[in-house]
Amino acid sequence: MTATAPRGLIIAAPRSGAGKTTVTLGLLRALVRRGLRVQPFKSGPDYIDLAFHSVAAERTSYNLDSWAMSASQLTGLVSGVTADAEVAIVEGVMGLFDGAPQPGRAARGSAADLASLLGWPVLLVLDVSGQTETAAAVALGCARFRDDIAVAGVILNQVASERHQALIAPAFETVGINVLGALARDRQLTLPERHLGLVQAQEISAIETHLDRLAAQICASVDLDAVLALARPLRAPGGAVARSGFGISPPGQRIALASDAAFSFNYPHLHRHWRAEGAEIVPFSPLNDEAPDASADAVWLPGGYPELHAGRLASARAFLQGLRAMAARGVPVHGECGGYMTLGDGLEDADGTRHAMAGLLSLETSFARRRLHLGYRRAALLADCSLGRRGAVVHGHEFHYATILQEGDDPLIDCRDATGQATAERGARRGTVTGSFLHALSGESA
Repeated sequence: MTATAPRGLIIAAPRSGAGKTTVTLGLLRALVRRGLRVQPFKSGPDYIDLAFHSVAAERTSYNLDSWAMSASQLTGLVSGVTADAEVAIVEGVMGLFDGAPQPGRAARGSAADLASLLGWPVLLVLDVSGQTETAAAVALGCARFRDDIAVAGVILNQVASERHQALIAPAFETVGINVLGALARDRQLTLPERHLGLVQAQEISAIETHLDRLAAQICASVDLDAVLALARPLRAPGGAVARSGFGISPPGQRIALASDAAFSFNYPHLHRHWRAEGAEIVPFSPLNDEAPDASADAVWLPGGYPELHAGRLASARAFLQGLRAMAARGVPVHGECGGYMTLGDGLEDADGTRHAMAGLLSLETSFARRRLHLGYRRAALLADCSLGRRGAVVHGHEFHYATILQEGDDPLIDCRDATGQATAERGARRGTVTGSFLHALSGESA
């Protein structure tokens, strides 16, 4: 732990779509504009919001996932990355109490679980469309549902008019919950979306302008001093703090990492851990037809949106030839989700056009036949690979719309969902080339 425990708070809501991301981004940028060092986090397995956080706060955002990560890993990560920060802001996931189902037990992995562990209060974002006093009832229900967390205040979102706000405010005074701000309805404050969530930050040319607009709205509509006053020190952990370990060792000492608009779904805490273990990460861009560094002793293709760039990837000769050459030399090559599909024989885009991929695995996937695959996963490794030794367990997340048309290689994982039920996901391995739809968050050694 640092000499002074980092202060923080959690931005949550009763449901998805209430405006958590809008408020979080506006707060991050507004506080940075004040000259504060603000450390952003995202509760849960989301990787798209991280990039927006990082731009808004001008420092890397990290996932805090209380389903996949242990208490010591979470507190260790928070302590490490907030050492020089003045305040930490965590964006919650789904509704405040929503997590992964557990057989015979309460759900796990919610923003409330994180608030309880860290000791940080909750600032609740309420979409008050079509409501007046009911908004206070919802907030009161959230405040009283669990006695191990504190709902310290609310921000009203989607307020229709000054009269609408005047009809809402008295009920909050009655129940004793502070309203720290109110945001009017404004379509200009929303970010564009696609099938996996928001369009990526790097794809929005006017992202800085948009973030400044959000910050201006927050400054005009929210009491920033009151928000900062809510932040509380990190609760001292009950046991030993894991400073960097996340159970997934670096796949090599020099790791060639695909990194561009097609391969951007990375978890920064893993890269931080790999670097702490002495590994070097060498980015390359398949979309710019760059081959992985020939001196690398491992190649990692993360998830992303290869289906949106399948034509360019299929014609990226230097990238594909370089990848095949690495595999032929026995260099470990691993693909997660979009990276996994790229390692396959072919990928069919949403229009039904097939594009030849690397051909290193016997995998054919299609986005013309969409089907959602979503949820936490616990995967036991069936062979030594980039994720760990045979028998090790990896905690991760699956989120994609691809349909498997063909797979013919040896399975890589025995995969279970959060309830322990077997899933269809099995991954694939051929020689030193491996892949699966699993986005790895943490692991347990064999």
